[in-house]
Formats: sequence, structure tokens, C-alpha cells
Amino acid sequence: ERGGGPRLPDSLLYEIFLHLGHADVLAAALVCRQWHAVARDDFLWRELFYRYYRVGRDVPRHPAAVSWYDEFQRLYDTIPCVEVQALKEHNDQVLHLSFSHSGCLFASCSKDCTVKIWSNELDISLQHSSNMRPYNWSYTQFSQFNSDDSLLLVSGVFVGPHNSSSGEIAVISMENFTLLSRVRNKPYDVFGCWLNETNLISGNLHRIGRVTSCSVLWLNNAFQGIESENVNVVKRLFKIQNLNASTIRTVMVADCSRYDSPDLLLDYEEQLAASSNSTCPVFDLGSDSEEGEAKPKQTAEPAGQELPDDGDVAAEDGLQQLFDDIMEGCVRAAMTESELETRVAELFIRNRTKPPEPNLLPTDSSSKIKYLIFTTGCLTYSPHQIGIKRILPHQMTTAGPVLGEERRSDEFFDSLDHVIDIHGHIIGMGLSPDHRYLYVNSRAWPRDCVISDPMQPPPIAEEIDLHVFDLKTMKEVKRALRAHRAYTPNEECFFIFLDVSKDFVASGAEDRHGYIWDRHYNICLAKLQHDNVVNSVAFSPVEQELLLTASDDATIKVWRSPRAVRARHARKPRPRKLLFSWLMNQKS
Repeated sequence: ERGGGPRLPDSLLYEIFLHLGHADVLAAALVCRQWHAVARDDFLWRELFYRYYRVGRDVPRHPAAVSWYDEFQRLYDTIPCVEVQALKEHNDQVLHLSFSHSGCLFASCSKDCTVKIWSNELDISLQHSSNMRPYNWSYTQFSQFNSDDSLLLVSGVFVGPHNSSSGEIAVISMENFTLLSRVRNKPYDVFGCWLNETNLISGNLHRIGRVTSCSVLWLNNAFQGIESENVNVVKRLFKIQNLNASTIRTVMVADCSRYDSPDLLLDYEEQLAASSNSTCPVFDLGSDSEEGEAKPKQTAEPAGQELPDDGDVAAEDGLQQLFDDIMEGCVRAAMTESELETRVAELFIRNRTKPPEPNLLPTDSSSKIKYLIFTTGCLTYSPHQIGIKRILPHQMTTAGPVLGEERRSDEFFDSLDHVIDIHGHIIGMGLSPDHRYLYVNSRAWPRDCVISDPMQPPPIAEEIDLHVFDLKTMKEVKRALRAHRAYTPNEECFFIFLDVSKDFVASGAEDRHGYIWDRHYNICLAKLQHDNVVNSVAFSPVEQELLLTASDDATIKVWRSPRAVRARHARKPRPRKLLFSWLMNQKS
């Protein structure tokens, strides 16, 4: 620069830099102004980005990114992958974590039968612990703050035999940590969830036969012990028939109001505002499509399937004909007791089920509508389908008929408005912060497997697939994410909670690690180590560079991004080093 010798052409420097790693390029940028300018070339950083992160060349840059350099820095420097604290106040397996909406508090549930509430200040500290053993609980398994963070829903499992499925939901006030109400919940892995600030959803299960049952979802007022005796505190939401030993589990509520203004669009063509003809499968059991005809014969017909106009008459005739055949001994000998029970239940459902809501997809008038989402099934007891039921505004309060007196006599059951078939054992679900996308952890069944006995589901894969569904279009988007693994068989399989932030999705796994992926690029960015199974993860809702992980090692680990760690602990850097400070103290 001071006339000491000829300078290399920029084009030659560019070609040389293409053969370097990103750390060497940043180091070369400190040599002189010319090298600095070439080292910041956006085309160079695009090549470095695709090569380092192994992203497909057909994947465009994040829609909010200003440059490829900034995008490289974002993925390198803002992932919460640095362990900054380990919380060991639990003395048994930690099963679940949940943040308050403000991010100031979080709750943890454990096999030690306590729910602990933590303060998320500069250093996380324990604020309160509630022991649920006096209420005959075996352990706490799930928690959720209501929308204004004034109440905490805690779900637990009753003490009982190994095959018991009974549980309970407790509501705790965040003002003074008092127990406000308790609601029965069966099966316990319904978990429960808030519908709004003061009403929560619980479940109940009624056995009808060996493999047939009825799931009832209830709307409960959180202040049951305080309300007037003349005011309803509970109301039946839906009553759904279960076939082949399946049950409704893992309920959650999605709000449709933000579907047209999501935090992040995952469809690349939609990002470019181009017309798209997606080839992703649509699972709409509320419409007459060729997909229904292509289903394998062992698939039981879900309750949400519409029937032709003469369906009621046909169902009655079919049920009567089946009974006549049984009495006359004409039923084929190969039909087992379970198959016979299922066949009778199918025919009964057709004639005693309220039809699904028309046009499930959101419209301009759907801002006040919510979706009730849950796991279910139709072939076996392991959850392999996602059921979706629309909740209308008049259903969001306990006021009105208590036990569904508004129903007609022929509307004994509610149908599902939509069903998504996963073809595998579902072990986790989570919504994006804008509720536009549903993320599902599942362990796949073998291709072309046939289920002949609902009590013997197919073997499941060790690899966990993380599927993504767009709840606005009811389509699967992107390819399934992979990296995490699980090893337990069907009968021992347990829920692994995942969480989604604006840009990232994280999940636990049985391989003693938590995992973080980028939602836009579909790539795994970090593995977070524990000494045992990682059951749950939780992003701070106001700071996605803070992540919690909970494990069977009885530990909650706190992870922050390299950038957040520097901001909290490092001294103010000198101006020259500030340019590339995000790379310092990091592994290449």
C-alpha cells in the first residue's frame, strides 16, 4: 500500500481465498485494506457458507439476512451451544421444562415428584419448589404457563400399578405459589394445556371393549374452588371414538390468528412470492379424495371421514347385516375377537358421529378460531396419527350446556376435522412461536408393514425423524430432519419434548445429547452433551440464544451462544479486533 511492491489482482486473491477455510480468510483480512475488501466479498462468503455448513445449493439465503457474511456469522455465533450453568436441585430424572411467556421464569418437572420454579436472572436461581406427593402423585411430567404468566398448569401421574394410566392436572398461582385447583386427567399422557388465560383442557378415557374406547376432552375453569356454585366450571368439548386400542394423547392448542404473518416462511417458493405447485402430501380426511381409496386394507376408517348422503342408512344396514351374519354363523372364521369388535365400532361410528367442520383451512374470518391438536391412531395403540379439531369461539368458555345437551341423538361422537398419518411412533410435538408450523418427532415403521394385531405394533427405527407440517395448508414442508436417535422398543417408548424458536428447533434424544437445527436451512448446528437421556429442551421465548436441556442425569443445563457469553463476561474488545470478534475463542 506504500509502494513496497506490486499488488495481486483482486480476482487472483479471490481465487486463492476460495481455497481457504473461513478462519484463514478472516485472518487474511487483517493483512491490508485490499485483502480486507476481498475477504468481505459476498460471493466468497456464499461459497464458504455452502461448503462449511453443507447446505444444498438450491437453498436460498435466509430471507432476513443482509449478506452471506452476516449469515455465516449468525449460524456460527448465535447458537446456544456453550454450557454456562448446571442446575442440580432435582434428585431424580428431569422430564420437562417450560418458560413463562415473559422469559423471566421457567418450571421443571421431575421423577422426584416436585415442580420447581426458577428465576431467569443473570444467574438462574431456584425460586420455589412444590412437592406433589401429598396428592398421591408418583411424579410430575409436564408444565405450562398461561398467557399472562399468572398461573402454572402442572401435569402428573398418580401412584398406582405399572399399567395404570391415571393422572391429574394441578393449577398453581404464580402470585403466592398456592394450589388453586386439581383436575383428573386420563390417560396421563394427554398432559393437558391452556386454551386461554383461565380455561384448561384435560382428558378422560372410557373403555368400551378390549380394543375400543372413547376419549372425552374437557374444558375446565382454573378457579374451580372459587367460582360460584351457580356457574359452570367444567364443560365437555369433544367426545371421540377410539379404535384398535388407540387413545387421544398429547393435546395442544394452536392459534390461527398469525398464519398470514409468520416469523419465518419455510417454503422457499413462498418466500420468493412465486406460485408454487407443491408435491408434498396432503392428508385431508374431511374430503373425498383418491387417497382414501389407496389406503391399505388394514387401515380402519377414521371418524373424520365424510360419508355419502345415504351413509347413515348404509351404516345401519351394514351393522344389522353384520349382526345377522354373526347369529347365523356366516362371519368368516379368520375374524378375531378384536377384528370383530373394531368392525362393529366402525359401523356404529358411521351412524353416530357428528360430521367434520367444512373447510378446515384458515380464512379471513378465522382469526378467533383455534385448533386442538393431539396424537391418536387407527391401527394400533402406539400413537401414529395427528388429529386436528377446530375450536370455535363459542366453545372457548365453560358457560353453556355442561355435558353436550345441544347434540342431536345421532351425534354421539365428534369426528376429527383433519388427520395426518405419520407411519411411525410419534414421540414428540411442538409448535413454532407463531403457531404456523407443527414439528413432530417420530420413529418410523418399516416400509409396507402390515398390522394384524393392534396390540402388537411394528418395530420402530432407532433414527428419529423430525417432520414439519404447515398448519395453514395442512401440508408437510421440507424433508424430515435427522441426527438424534432413540433405542427403547414400542412398549417402553417415551415422550421426548422438543421446542421451536424463531430461527431454530431443538430436541432431546436417547443418545445422551440435545440437538439444535436451523429451521430455514434444515441443518444440524450443535450437539449438547449430557450423561444420560435428554428428555426436554426449552428456548427462552424472548432470547433464542438461551436454551435449557433436562436429562435423566437429574441435571438441567443452561446453554448460551458464544456471542451472549462474550457480552456477559468478556471485557470490551479493542476496535481492531471488534471486526471479527465473533470468531475468537471458537473452534473451527
